[in-house]
Amino acid sequence: MAASATFDHGGGVRSLRVPIPDNPLGFTLVYVVDTDRGPVLVDTGWDDPASMDALVDGLAACGTAVSEVHGVVITHHHPDHHGLSGKVRERSGAWVAMHAADASIVRRTRETRAERWYTYMSAKLAAAGAPEEHIAPLRSARRRTLPGLSPALPDREIVPGELLELPGRRLRAIWTPGHTPGHVCLHLEEEHPAGLPGRGRLFSGDHLLPEISPHIGLYEDPDDTTVTDPLGDYLDSLERVGRLAPAEVLPAHQHPFTDAPSRVEELLAHHETRLTGLLALLATPLTPWQLAERMEWNRPWEQIPYGSRTIAVSEAESHLRRLVKLGRAEAVPGSDPVTYVAA
Repeated sequence: MAASATFDHGGGVRSLRVPIPDNPLGFTLVYVVDTDRGPVLVDTGWDDPASMDALVDGLAACGTAVSEVHGVVITHHHPDHHGLSGKVRERSGAWVAMHAADASIVRRTRETRAERWYTYMSAKLAAAGAPEEHIAPLRSARRRTLPGLSPALPDREIVPGELLELPGRRLRAIWTPGHTPGHVCLHLEEEHPAGLPGRGRLFSGDHLLPEISPHIGLYEDPDDTTVTDPLGDYLDSLERVGRLAPAEVLPAHQHPFTDAPSRVEELLAHHETRLTGLLALLATPLTPWQLAERMEWNRPWEQIPYGSRTIAVSEAESHLRRLVKLGRAEAVPGSDPVTYVAA
């Protein structure tokens, strides 16, 4: 592993790059936090042989090893963060901690039969107005080929507002739902090693990134019919982190940065602009699928691959729910699949 793949942030915190196969993000930044009982990892990276090799080599470059890891703190359940947790625990005996809301998703992922999930997703997409050619592959699918389908069950719960059990360190959990229901940021309540102004350092996971906005889709649960508001959760969580005003943000992708309040303001403005733009599209009634087709993405809709279209529709629906909750849009009575129009 190249030396540039690891970085010493000072104050007993280092990071290493764990690659994400075939993903434009490139890598997950795994943080290594020194404690009096050995290193604790913040996230672990994708469950892939090359990713595991990168984690092993990166820890060696940091002067330690997987076998020495004392604990693993997971910001959220996605496979580029939680994927290698089980293998790290097998080699080290480390504990693995996660917020209860995401732990329940891990449990459900392990227990839900593939057919149940495909049936649920087919129904969701049909209700969103997806064309039959998009739904058909789900109707015929009988086995799962996606990663992260047997993720490690965490053995500790991250409790919002409480300090984690990191001997000799002060790491406090902040619940920041939106990207996932149980996403947490982790506030290292210690003076910044370079003396930067602000309140400690924040391991922000995917909640607060320097140049991109995280995906905010629906919280998928086949057994829960609660109408959630993930975008509302995310915007509230952003404001909470902005008020914290950490000296430096250590995100799970891209690079560390300062001035969290300014980045929070940019993201709040971005989502408000997007909501306003969607209202213009909703001058005529649209299904969530039709809205997703017309939204601005990082490439034209025709070039968006199959799986990403499903994700895009979920993001369109999360924005629709926010508009409905704010009274700025409404469902058209009797429409099937349901269409929405500006109120």
